[in-house]
Amino acid sequence: MARITSLCEKPRSQRPRRLAEWLNPTGAKKVHSLVDKVYKRKNLELAWEKVRQNQGAGGVDGQSIEEFEKVLGEQLDRLHWELKADLYNPQPVREHLIPKAGQPGKYRALGIPTIYDRVCQQAVLNRLEAIFEPVFDEASFGYRRGRSSKDALRKVWRELSSGCEWIVDADLKDFFGSVDHEKLMTLVAQRVADGRVLRLIESMLKAGRLTEGQRRLPTDRGTPQGGVISPLLSNILLTPFDREMRRRGYQLTRYADDWVVTCRTAAEARAVVAVAAKILGTLGVELHAEKTRIVHIREGFEFLGYKIKRGTRSLRLPASKIRSGVKHGDMYAYPRQKSIEHFKDQIRQLTRRKAPVPTEVLIQQINPVIRGWGLYFCRAHVRKLFNRLDRWIIRRLWSQRYKRWRCCGWKTLPETKLYGELELVNLVRLIPSLGHR
Repeated sequence: MARITSLCEKPRSQRPRRLAEWLNPTGAKKVHSLVDKVYKRKNLELAWEKVRQNQGAGGVDGQSIEEFEKVLGEQLDRLHWELKADLYNPQPVREHLIPKAGQPGKYRALGIPTIYDRVCQQAVLNRLEAIFEPVFDEASFGYRRGRSSKDALRKVWRELSSGCEWIVDADLKDFFGSVDHEKLMTLVAQRVADGRVLRLIESMLKAGRLTEGQRRLPTDRGTPQGGVISPLLSNILLTPFDREMRRRGYQLTRYADDWVVTCRTAAEARAVVAVAAKILGTLGVELHAEKTRIVHIREGFEFLGYKIKRGTRSLRLPASKIRSGVKHGDMYAYPRQKSIEHFKDQIRQLTRRKAPVPTEVLIQQINPVIRGWGLYFCRAHVRKLFNRLDRWIIRRLWSQRYKRWRCCGWKTLPETKLYGELELVNLVRLIPSLGHR
């Protein structure tokens, strides 16, 4: 007679009963003693080095990176003592409104903590990263070591090439401004049991913000977009979403609050939207109804600054003369228009005619902008675009030097001198050769 090993006939499932349990699906032991590692002097020094490297503006106290560094020892001693005595109380963040590109009258609220508070946040981040990184999902690429936006784009490109030509192009509604603190802290507590660290994180979330009129506003929801620890907290909040979507078999790719799902049929894509809205609602996050859409690759979609689309125009040259191997109907990637306009706005700001800067110094200022933007997009289909932008940048330099657009700058500042002696970065030269693609 067979022995009965269980009185329950319900099959066992690897799926957690609650979304929050995705942060600790195996029931691993939580971290109990952590605050002493946060306020350790060596950890505070490492946190300061990271903050100093990132630079950035000061907070509500007006203290800059340079001013903080002058009294560094005293500030770190004070922070060490406050954290050890459980007396640390963060100051409100300084709210700075950034205009949204292409949306006149609309702004993105950036919360800038003080340098002192940024060091504290970085010290906490140093300890939390190692705890939460192992539980983050493979679908998440944003703000993680060893992962980048290029990795996310390669994943999406492979899925599109395999025949998944329907895309859910999604957007979250005011993500950083609408995060539910209670739900977020519940998720953090799945891995961290140190009450003092949990209170420390909660105090950072509820620190409040100061507007330009110096009026303090409470923050019952949201995590400051601009805070050092905010990217990690956003990944913690959305990890249950990543894992649950992938458990259901959907091909999700997420970078911070920007995500897409590639599907084989329109019906599957519609199902994705319904499931995603339900899961995100449980986490206290809402899909942006106007910006979330289902598209076919023929229409194209935007992701991480790129426009990805299947070509429809006929090629000018016969296939035998196209060295790159491009065929009619192939997919292509191209910088989206907002990315191009943002780059040109940066160059315009630096090369305005009223700027009393010698051309040599001006080139040193614009080179990092050109190089950074060019290296990000250099593997896309940008040969014509880069050539056009190179000529436009040269005309901007001539105009700044001689205070008018139509001038004889080509005589005294020819391209050979700009690219040679003055070492202006050339966008076209950043494009890798076809043999290295």
